[in-house]
Amino acid sequence: MRKAGLIIFLCSLTVFLVSLSLGNYRLTHDLVQQTFYSPESVEYFFAAEQQLIDHEFGNQFAFTAALDKTFSAANSRIVADLGITDTDVQRIGDLATSSGAVNYSESILAQAFPGPTAPHAFKKKALFDHTGWMFGREYADKDAFLADLNTKVPAINRQLIADKGFPDPAIKDLKFSLTKASTIGIIKDQRLLLAIICFLGSCLGALLYILPGIKEGPPGIKNNHIFQHASTNRGWIGMITGGFLIGFYILLYWWPEYITNWVLLLDGVSLSISGNPASQWFLYGFMYCLAMVVMGIRMIIKYRHSNYQMIRTVSVIFFQVAFAFLIPEILVRLNQPYMDLKNIWPLDYDFFFNGWLLNYDGMQQEGVAVINGGRVGFLMLVWGIALIIVGVPVLVYFYGKRWYCSWVCGCGGLAETLGDPYRQLSDKSLNAWKVERWLIHSVLVFAVLMTGLTLYTFFSGSWTVMGIETVSIQKAYGFLIGSAFAGVVGTGFYPLMGNRVWCRFGCPLAAYLGLVQKFRSRFRITVNKGQCISCGNCSAYCEMGIDVRWYAQRGQNIIRSSCVGCGICSAVCPRGVLSLENGPEKGRYNGDVLNQPIHVQREEVDVLS
Repeated sequence: MRKAGLIIFLCSLTVFLVSLSLGNYRLTHDLVQQTFYSPESVEYFFAAEQQLIDHEFGNQFAFTAALDKTFSAANSRIVADLGITDTDVQRIGDLATSSGAVNYSESILAQAFPGPTAPHAFKKKALFDHTGWMFGREYADKDAFLADLNTKVPAINRQLIADKGFPDPAIKDLKFSLTKASTIGIIKDQRLLLAIICFLGSCLGALLYILPGIKEGPPGIKNNHIFQHASTNRGWIGMITGGFLIGFYILLYWWPEYITNWVLLLDGVSLSISGNPASQWFLYGFMYCLAMVVMGIRMIIKYRHSNYQMIRTVSVIFFQVAFAFLIPEILVRLNQPYMDLKNIWPLDYDFFFNGWLLNYDGMQQEGVAVINGGRVGFLMLVWGIALIIVGVPVLVYFYGKRWYCSWVCGCGGLAETLGDPYRQLSDKSLNAWKVERWLIHSVLVFAVLMTGLTLYTFFSGSWTVMGIETVSIQKAYGFLIGSAFAGVVGTGFYPLMGNRVWCRFGCPLAAYLGLVQKFRSRFRITVNKGQCISCGNCSAYCEMGIDVRWYAQRGQNIIRSSCVGCGICSAVCPRGVLSLENGPEKGRYNGDVLNQPIHVQREEVDVLS
C-alpha cells in the first residue's frame, strides 16, 4: 500500500510540475481592454506593442518577455509625451536666469509651457507640486538652480508613470492577469482533469503512504534512523524538497506569471467559493490547506498516544481552513472586506495601511478596504485592534503564547504538520539563541517603526517623515520580512534549519507574545528532575531550539520566551519528566515552587488549558 501511495504521489507531482510547460499564449485586443482599468493606458499599450497582439507564443518566457518590452516602450512614450525632459529643464533654466539672477516662479512655468494643451498643463502642475518650494529662493548661479531642479525630475517622472503608465507593481499584476487570460491549449481545455490528477492524486498518494502507520505497532513516537535518512538529515532528498519550496515561494511573490498554469487549474474551485477566478494567492491558500490537512493526519497518527497533540493538530487545521481560507473568500463573495480573522498585527503587518490608509477597492482577492466596508468593516477594524491590545496580553497571561502559536496560527500550523519531519534540525547552540534574540526583536522594532510611520501618514496627511517616504518603508518591510523572510526562508528552509525558522528568528508577533509570556504569564513547563535519564529526546525534538535537557537535569521550570508550548518535548519523553502547566504566576520559578504548593491543570486532563 505504501509503495502504491508513493508511486501515485510522485506521478501526480510530476504532472503538476510538467503542467507549467503546457499550453500556448495569445493576447487579443479584447483581453487587453478587459484587463486594463484606464483607456489612456490601453492606448499607450497598443501604440507600443509590436508583434504581440494576436501572435501565438509557444512558452511563457517568450510571451512575458514581449510583455516586458511593451510595458517599457509604453512608459517611455508616456514620459516623452508628458514627462519632464532634459530640454524642458534647460528651457526653464534659461528663462529663470534671463535677467542674470535666478528668478524661478510660477510665471516662469507659464512661459516655459504656454497654451492650454494637455501635456503643457500636466507639466506645469507637476512642476508646481514638486518644485514650488523653490520659488523665490536665492541661488548662486544657474548651475546651482539646475542641480536642485534636476533632483526632482526623476520623482516627477516616476509619479507620472505611477499615475498614467505602468509602475513595477502594476506591471507584475498585469503580467500575471494577461498571461493567465491569454493561455490556450490543453492546460485550459483539460484543467478539471489536470486538477484532479495534480491535487487529489497527490493527496490520495500521500494518504496511502501515511495511513498504514496506524497499524504499525502500538501508539508511540518512533523516530528510528531519523538522523540517517536523506530526507530528514539535510540529505539529497531534503535539499530537493527545500529547493522546490524556495523556488515556489520566489515565483509566488515575484514572478507569479510563471505559475499561471497552476492557478488556472483552480478557477472552478475559486468561482464556487468567492465568485472570482483564482489568483496566485488562492492557489497558495488552497495548497497550504491541503498540505496541512494531509500532514495533519500524519501528525495525528504519529502522536495518537497524546490527546493534547491530536486536539491541538485539529485546532490549527480548523483555524487555517476556516478562518484563514474559506471565511475570507466567502466575505469577498458577499462584497465585504477580505480579512483573515485570526491574523494579528504585527504578523499581519499591513493591517493598518490596507485597512486604514488606502481605502481602495483593491484586487479581487482583497474585496474592499476595511474602512469602506461599512458596519462589517468597522467591526473587523475593532476586532483587529482588540486582539492586539487586549486579546494578546490576556490570553498569553493565562495560557502562554501557545494559545496562538500552537493552536491558531497558520504559520505555526504548517510548521507543526508539513514541517514535523524536520523539527530535530533546529540549532540548539548558545550562539543560535543569541542570534535568535537579536534578530526577532529587531524585526519587531522594524514592524513597530513602520506601523508608526504609517499611522503618522494617515493622521497627518503627509507622505514623508524627515524626508523619508512612508511607502518606501512599507515596501522594504514587505520585501525583506513579509516575503523573503516569512515565505522563502521561513518555509523553504524547513529541510535545512528545522520547521520553525520564521517563528523562531523572524515573526514579530512571536516576539510580542514572547515578551508577555516571559514576564507576565501563568504558563510554564515543569520538570520532575528525579525521573530524568538524560536521553536527550526533549532537546532533539524541540523545534524552537531550546536545550530542554539542560533545564530538566537541573530541575528548572522552562519559561523561555521562545517556547510555543507545542508539548512535543513532553510527548517524546519516555519518563514523564515534563508537564505543560498553568498555575499561579508566582509558581513559575523553581524557588517559589519549593516554598508554596501549586495547583495546576495537567494537559492530559484538560487539553484546552
